[in-house]
Amino acid sequence: MAVKREHELVPAHEIMSENEVKKLMQEMGVQTYNLPKILVTDPQAVKLGAKTGQILKIHRKDGENEYPYYRYVVED
Repeated sequence: MAVKREHELVPAHEIMSENEVKKLMQEMGVQTYNLPKILVTDPQAVKLGAKTGQILKIHRKDGENEYPYYRYVVED
């Protein structure tokens, strides 16, 4: 479930389940640590209660289209 954003320019974020992550990594042919990083102290990560090692799915919009982006949660 994506977290409600407080500002229209902040895209929705959600923590992916282990099954979703496993499927995504197989499709992309990468490991979680190969994804771009997001700090566990990032405001959206804090709001979601994200923990180090989890993957966040970010729902970015470009006009009418929505594109998913993924970030690996890391310590400071």
